Amino acid sequence: MSSPANDHRIAHISLDEETIIWRNADVEQERRVAIFDLIEENTFKPVRSTERGAKGPYRLKLSVQDGRLVLEISDGQDQMLETLMIGLARFRRPIREYFAICDSYYQAIRKATPAEIETIDMARRGIHDNAAELLIERLEGKVETDFPTARRLFTLICVLHIKG
Repeated sequence: MSSPANDHRIAHISLDEETIIWRNADVEQERRVAIFDLIEENTFKPVRSTERGAKGPYRLKLSVQDGRLVLEISDGQDQMLETLMIGLARFRRPIREYFAICDSYYQAIRKATPAEIETIDMARRGIHDNAAELLIERLEGKVETDFPTARRLFTLICVLHIKG
């Protein structure tokens, strides 16, 4: 039996395979970990669907179309509840910075000192945290979520990296 708290979560997430630009094995590993962690623990409450009486847990499909993040939200029986579109213009810089710092981090792991790795990792977490806060702000009034869920969703947004 589900409780109301368990209803406001993502039970399944998928990424539009046509949107994904595969960058490297490290990014693919980040994608797998983000999806696993997201399914294990998340808070996700689509406001309009909930107001109309929809209950979770939810299925979420992420894609990028015409420079916008598309969130297709369905119920557990895969019945479409709503589609949200969020402009990605404000995310372009954080995505670019995140990929750049991740590349530095993966290179540092192979040849840098522990102190250098820690410094780069702190910068990486800072960029990730700021982007998660931006995502929470952009979802306001549309989806109620928590910080760890927003961080994992940002990782997946990076995987769907903007084309062009």
